[in-house]
Amino acid sequence: MKVVSLASGSSGNAYCVETDAGAMLVDCGISCRQLVTRCDAVSIDPNSIVAVVFTHNHDDHIRGLATFHSRFPQAELYANMMTAEAIATKTGVSEDEFTVFENYQEFEVGPFSILPFSVPHDVPDPVGFLVKAEGKAYFHATDVGSPLDSIGRYLSEADVATLESNHDPVMLRQSSRPESLKRRILGQRGHLSNDDAAGLVKRFASPRLKKLFLAHLSGECNAAHIVERTIKEALLEVGRADIEFETLCQDRFTFFSC
Repeated sequence: MKVVSLASGSSGNAYCVETDAGAMLVDCGISCRQLVTRCDAVSIDPNSIVAVVFTHNHDDHIRGLATFHSRFPQAELYANMMTAEAIATKTGVSEDEFTVFENYQEFEVGPFSILPFSVPHDVPDPVGFLVKAEGKAYFHATDVGSPLDSIGRYLSEADVATLESNHDPVMLRQSSRPESLKRRILGQRGHLSNDDAAGLVKRFASPRLKKLFLAHLSGECNAAHIVERTIKEALLEVGRADIEFETLCQDRFTFFSC
């Protein structure tokens, strides 16, 4: 199984999980042209994509959907009911085009078994995913307001994980952002700080976790070296220096095979 970050950040998010039997996207928040170009760069055939699963309806997770769906109709669209309704309103893609799943109910598409779980964020019914294929498990949770144990339990099953590490609270508070935006980000339905992400990893990284991607970094209120220092210290505290970790960014694709 190969996990690829095609884009990660507030300007657009798209991730791909690939096996020899097919590929799936988690979110489609960059233009179709960008997505196809980045897939080509990592030798992923967009025609092999059997599904797109959606975490929530924010623009940076759905921006390229309409064009992508028109060009690659073989890729089935999956979202829970509230997310499908919200995406349809924003993109014009009909709700009828979605296969609706229920949170915590595992479903299968192509070679993948997918378990959606609830996360706290300020949109209707956002989710993360635990994706299983070829005996491996991939955990995906971005746009998460609180480091809940209920999320960590799925992290504990992962061989590869993508976890939000959005901001450094000091940088955020000292930034020029409006106070209302700061409160939103710091709130229980906002975004995970570096310390929040590190805490989840410390509590729930199991011996099977081999690779950790730190995602959705704020361009203004975070920095890769701060994230990496925080995560490194957390892993050393629990004797898990063996876990590879890497920060993701907006304009560079990153992948890992397991």
